[in-house]
Formats: sequence, structure tokens, C-alpha cells
Amino acid sequence: MKIPKKFGVWGNTEKSSFWKVVPEIIDWSITRGMECYLTTRIIKHHNGSNFKTKVISSKNEIADLDFMLVLGGDGTFLSLARVIKGVDTPILGIHLGDLGFLAKVTLKDIFYRLGQVSKGEYLIENRTLLEARIKKVSGEIVYVSLNDFVICNEQTHRMLNVSVDVDGHKVANYKADGLVISTPTGSTAYSLSAGGPIVIPKVDSSIITPIAPHSLTSRPLVIPSSSKITISFPKTNESIQCIADGQIHEILDSECKVRIKKSDYNVSLIDFHDSNYFETLRVKMGWGKRGEQ
Repeated sequence: MKIPKKFGVWGNTEKSSFWKVVPEIIDWSITRGMECYLTTRIIKHHNGSNFKTKVISSKNEIADLDFMLVLGGDGTFLSLARVIKGVDTPILGIHLGDLGFLAKVTLKDIFYRLGQVSKGEYLIENRTLLEARIKKVSGEIVYVSLNDFVICNEQTHRMLNVSVDVDGHKVANYKADGLVISTPTGSTAYSLSAGGPIVIPKVDSSIITPIAPHSLTSRPLVIPSSSKITISFPKTNESIQCIADGQIHEILDSECKVRIKKSDYNVSLIDFHDSNYFETLRVKMGWGKRGEQ
């Protein structure tokens, strides 16, 4: 793979471990003869005012970098993935918390993995994004997500009535706490908690998972990623939410329609030859373990 010469840092500035490791990353980049760029948010933080690095001030500048280093959890990773849609710059995630599925590399291994990247010893894995077009009376809003879109009632104690069509064909009227539309990447997130299947990222698909459905026959559904999903809200006067990756909230009403499809954009992730998706499942999520095993 390409030998990188410059990279950027995007991170969760609320974590003390972030501020501890950033100076070490800057020092490492100097010893390797690489340029390290920090985001404006990092530089403007009172803990980052003394950093002497170049600054990322726009998405276009990210496109000129060889990779982005994300320090935080999966939420931090997801926020960057949405920002750089349409940009080929790959992302390497370093997780600072207890569970990182997208941010795979631990602080313990950070400089070992960075060393591999600096020598071109890495792989690029492309992940699918979803696009949601929300039609309102006032116009159309477009969002993208790497993990999922969640449709639910704005009042959490109220059941949602929702109608779902796929490629113009009626699938079902769901009565449930909500509905998760996820990518294979997002199949290990909220969809999994709601009883959805684990779908490995190489399977080109989308997953429709009802949340606590009021029916024994409302089961998760895996469809081709080329399919187009239309969601409408018959016979309801309730306020509804569409949530992208658990971070962006849009309030809807019964007149709205949500159309979800595979985005024209992908996100590139840095991976390694010795990484294994199923090992990640076992280590991060206890896959295949019983009880206290």
C-alpha cells in the first residue's frame, strides 16, 4: 500500500486519555518524518493551544491527507465517517474506551499499528453508507449514516405505527417501539440489540430490524443493498424521530416519507493482514461464549 507522508487527527476532546496520547503521536510523527495535522476543534481547545502542528479547517483539506487517525470510541469514528463522505482518505480508529468495534486498535498497540501504516503494511476496506431522503412539506433533507437510521416515536413510551415498502412492494405495517435500518457495519450495533442478525461487512446488504415489535411474526429482514426502502406513517398524529448513527435527530410528522438506499459514497477503513472479523466478534462482544466462560 501507499507509504503515507501526512495524516490528520480527529478525536474525542472530552477524554483525558486523548490529551495524554496526542503529544506522543506528534512526537512519533516527527521521528518518522511525517506531517501531523490537527482539527481546528483540537487546536482551539485550551489543552491544545500549545500544539505546533498544521491545522485541518475544512473537508477539502482532509482529502489531501494520506489517512485520518481517530481517537475515541465508535461514536467519534461515526462522526468523522459522515463528515468525509465522498473523500477517499482512509480512517484508522484508536479506541479510548471499553468497547470499540470500528475503532479497533487499542492504546497499547497504537504505535505498533502506526509503524505498520508508515511502512505501507496495511489494507484498505471499503464500508457502505446509507442515505436517507426525508420528504417534508417544507422540502427535502438528506442524511448519510455508516451504522444505521433509527425511526422511532419522539415520546419513548409510545408505540410506532409504520409502513415499509421495498422496491415499490409492500413489506409490512409494523407496530413496534421503532425500526432500525442498518448496514452490515451497523449490524453489530443497535440492530443486534434489537434481535437483528450479524452480517459481515463483505455481504452487500441492508437490514430492517423492528424494535420490540407487537407481533410474534415481525422478524428482521435482510435485503440487497441495491433495494430502495420507503417508510411512511399512516394513521398517526404522533411526532416521530429519524436518528442517524445515534447522533443526528430529525423530527418528522405523519405527512413525511423517508426513503433509504445505499449511498453513492463509501468510507475507507485501514485494516491489517493479521486482523480477523470473527476474532473481533469474540474479543469485543463475547461471541460464542456461555455464561462466565
